Amino acid sequence: MAVDETRDNPLLDQSGLPRFDAIAVEHVEPGMRALLRQAEADFEALENSLEPTWSGLVEPIERIGDRLGFSWGIVGHLMGVRNSDELRAAHKAMQPEVIALSVRMGQSRRIYDGLLALRDGPVFAQLDAAQQRIVEVSIRDAELSGVGLDGSERDAFNEIQQELAELATRFDNHVMDATREFALVLRDKDEVAGLPESWLQFAAQLALEAGEEGANADEGPWRVTLDYPSLLPFLQHSRRRDLRETLYRSNITRASSGNLDNGPVIERILELRLEEAKLLGFSSFAEVSLVPKMATNVAAVRQLLEELRAASHEAAHREHAELAEFAASRSAPEASDLRQWDISFWAERQREELYAYSEDELRPYFPLPRVLDGLFALARRLFGVTIQPADGGVPVWHEDVRFFRVLTDGGDPIAAFYLDPYSRPSEKRGGAWMDECVGRSSVAQESGVRLPVAYLVCNQTPPVGDKPSLMTFNEVETLFHEFGHGLQHVLTRVDYGLASGIRNVEWDAVELASQFMENWCYHRETLLGIAKHFDTEEVLPEDLFQKICASRTFRAGSAMLRQIFFSSTDLELHDCYVPGGTETYLDVERRVARATMVLEPLPEDRFLCSFSHIFAGGYAAGYFSYKWAEVLSADAFSAFEEAGLQDDAAIAEIGARYRETVLALGGSRRAMEVFIEFRGREPKTEALLRHSGLAIQCSSAAC
Repeated sequence: MAVDETRDNPLLDQSGLPRFDAIAVEHVEPGMRALLRQAEADFEALENSLEPTWSGLVEPIERIGDRLGFSWGIVGHLMGVRNSDELRAAHKAMQPEVIALSVRMGQSRRIYDGLLALRDGPVFAQLDAAQQRIVEVSIRDAELSGVGLDGSERDAFNEIQQELAELATRFDNHVMDATREFALVLRDKDEVAGLPESWLQFAAQLALEAGEEGANADEGPWRVTLDYPSLLPFLQHSRRRDLRETLYRSNITRASSGNLDNGPVIERILELRLEEAKLLGFSSFAEVSLVPKMATNVAAVRQLLEELRAASHEAAHREHAELAEFAASRSAPEASDLRQWDISFWAERQREELYAYSEDELRPYFPLPRVLDGLFALARRLFGVTIQPADGGVPVWHEDVRFFRVLTDGGDPIAAFYLDPYSRPSEKRGGAWMDECVGRSSVAQESGVRLPVAYLVCNQTPPVGDKPSLMTFNEVETLFHEFGHGLQHVLTRVDYGLASGIRNVEWDAVELASQFMENWCYHRETLLGIAKHFDTEEVLPEDLFQKICASRTFRAGSAMLRQIFFSSTDLELHDCYVPGGTETYLDVERRVARATMVLEPLPEDRFLCSFSHIFAGGYAAGYFSYKWAEVLSADAFSAFEEAGLQDDAAIAEIGARYRETVLALGGSRRAMEVFIEFRGREPKTEALLRHSGLAIQCSSAAC
């Protein structure tokens, strides 16, 4: 790319990390068009001169895709963390052109034939195992991209890709807008009865930010939103059943009416995905989705989900009956007819009585700075890396964003990451995620190896007043989870950009590294090293730690069944649902709910309209991956348990082995091979069953 063009548009400056302080919306369209022109010219030149060798074909493919992905990735990242109408318009204008080039590259017959020639020629045997896997996966991906289609079928397939990309963006925008549009302003103290002080402070701060002058925690007004840090504590603690109902109903009907209605979007997405599958020669989109996953077929996934459902179903019903009995013992009038908006409230009261602590009681022990210190100390203990703050060293997209460098014990830099921790409902989508800024690669720059950099994004409770962000235990687990994803990205040792970090890792194994880290939240040394009172420096009392561990299996059957409901609904919609048939997508959801929920959805329930994981994310026909990978992650953690969690030498040894396999190898080898190299055998379910407290007899392929 020309130097002057790079300098003229900061979006195209690929000499280092993104220049977030200089990139503006007006740079998106001209910058991306210039980049697309160059990428297309480079790709045509490759088609005309390719050699079926690693350096003559695979490296140029990576180089072209990396340049395009770097700048377009910045735009996509900003869509998630600094969303605006202007940015949406620029993204919408450029997305069709980006998709068109991506599809064109994926469907190139010359490139495909070159990959086949490389695989089937004498040079292939000279490649290492990682290179061979990259070639094989590239061939597979080309076939899933429609390289074998011709004429009208190819045109139809390409039109589907364009429309699906636009629909996914529209779905996500609708969810964000619907979340942002709703707010409940409370002005009477009776309306906030039962809510903890931390929530009152946060709600008053939201009211101030919304223009309610003089709002304060003691007198209000208080602003409630559908953003997670606001919504969940309200459902858990508000004594006003009528207001809980209002919030619950508003949440389950998000993005389901008016100009934000995702219902038609869902119908069209499912219709197009089925058409795509049939064009590729599959009977359902679920079959397409499973091609690059560990799960061998739909039947194997169904078997796993059914066995988990059968084992957790009875426990969940028992837990519901116990909850009703508990509510009755507290003379609750709703005890005989607990509704959906009652469950979180009474479950929290039951948990408080059983384990004698409240979530708000824990918050002061988990200030974000202390949690980060403990998390980084754990990373050093397990994996021999040092994480140092480098705030101010690079441009960021918001003043709350932090930047960290990852170093070897000897002080050599090996990676870096951004952390965007706090909820910002006005511009940031909900949830938590890890994404790559740049991946490790030996071909993405002229000399040496480019070091990986990750984005870690959460939506936890922000600081209130002069206090730091005081985290719920769930927010601590979420941070550990995303950090686990980040570790797999930044600690990779693979120099081939097409398989470094999480690239090429089977989707139903990609949650292994993240869920593995959550287990350390229940490890005594780790948690007590983190949990110190932000004001008094008092360490979390031993009895509270024991109660946290004891409560890990609280309502485990209900939690398991909820995940089975999500996974089974996803699978049914992508394997059995026939657009325009006798069942609507809502009929499918309700059919699944009858077997996987204690309380069936309300008639107006439209949770699917905000189920971004499967309609705007990468989990379509793959939500089961969370449970599949949970088997792997629990078994991986059990290696540390078996060695003795207090044995520092053993922990360091196993941590090094985990780093050199699960974290280092990325997608350079099949996930099962990587797991076996770490664990010495295929995964077993015993650890998951023990951690969950559920007696599950599992015989499926995942077990």
